[in-house]
Amino acid sequence: MAQIVPLADAKRLPLWRRPIALLFLMALAMPIAFNTWSALLNNFVIEAANFDGGDIGLLHTIREIPGFLAVGVIAIIIFMREQVLGLVSLLLLGAATAVTAWFPSMGGILTITMLSSIGFHYYETVNQSLQLQWLSKERAPQMLGWLLAAGSAATLVAYLAIMLLWDTLQLTYNTVYMVGGGVTVAMAAFAMLAYPQFEAPNPQVKKMILRRRYWLYYALQFMSGARRQIFVVFAGFMMVERFGYDVHEITLLYLINLVINMAVAPLLGRAVGHFGERRTLGFEYIGLIIVFLSYGGVYYFGWGVAVAAVLYVLDHIFFGLALALKTYFQKIADPGDIAPTAAVAFTINHIAAVFLPVLLGLLWLASPAAVFFLAAGMAAVSLVLAMMIPRHPEPGHETIFSRPVAAPAE
Repeated sequence: MAQIVPLADAKRLPLWRRPIALLFLMALAMPIAFNTWSALLNNFVIEAANFDGGDIGLLHTIREIPGFLAVGVIAIIIFMREQVLGLVSLLLLGAATAVTAWFPSMGGILTITMLSSIGFHYYETVNQSLQLQWLSKERAPQMLGWLLAAGSAATLVAYLAIMLLWDTLQLTYNTVYMVGGGVTVAMAAFAMLAYPQFEAPNPQVKKMILRRRYWLYYALQFMSGARRQIFVVFAGFMMVERFGYDVHEITLLYLINLVINMAVAPLLGRAVGHFGERRTLGFEYIGLIIVFLSYGGVYYFGWGVAVAAVLYVLDHIFFGLALALKTYFQKIADPGDIAPTAAVAFTINHIAAVFLPVLLGLLWLASPAAVFFLAAGMAAVSLVLAMMIPRHPEPGHETIFSRPVAAPAE
């Protein structure tokens, strides 16, 4: 029978068996499989199945369906603890990644992508919930930054291995996918055996909830998901399709991102804690508007590969500030709402993801620049919404239009 340890008692455990250590282990495990899959994806689908812009849009639409159905996590945690569900999802992600190259056809790629996506999205939903339950409001911004840096470090190791060994050892897609997915499976299995199950002090509501006072958080999540799809689907695809990047070249670009993110991510967490969610999100969205307009200029004005590569790196840095969305919700949420709202928010985040990639894939065939100009417009809408966050959000003061409840007179 699994050992259950209340969160308050976890500090008596050895440091490596505490909740924060488990969060770091999971933060290391997930990116190894997911980013190994991502690093090879554009080259693999073009070489194995002759994908074009429309096909890659369809693939990412299929990939995002489990994110849209992340609200199903609420039903599962009635019977399974969140921590267990998160590790089982990691196992599925790793296993599906490991066998990706076994199915080099349109149907096979779509099927295995669906399975790995279920693992990824259910893990991310649960992981966000556990982070906000296990981290205090005071420590959350900085610790989320360090967790982001840890994920970047794990991905750095994977990318370095791909970049240095791909040509040297004449690696195949199958070998790299098997190793990347297998490492994640091993780490998830270790976490299931080595750690007790931690119990947070606030029981979570195990039903779907939609609260009117969270409307701004929902809106920001929706816009974040719509905007993110354009970067995830088309930014890397552009580097391969337009500029002919090979596997080791696209991996080198990812590598540069990771080195920068490892240094910058903890600073981003500190910035959120110092400047607050409204200012940091506003800075992010202004930066993304400039980046997406410039992406469009790469196609519209014929700017070169160096400009595109710089924009790709800046894009990643700005997206790191999205951790402010997590801390904003942590500050305004009832403690028992974290798990169900994480699931609902993940579904809202993926509403656009179900239809946007395939539609924009068709638009891409007519005008790639238009896709990025549309993303700039989405970032502008997000900027307007971010300005509605109060300087010090709290329950009852979720937006600038609400006012904090006055404390009763002594």
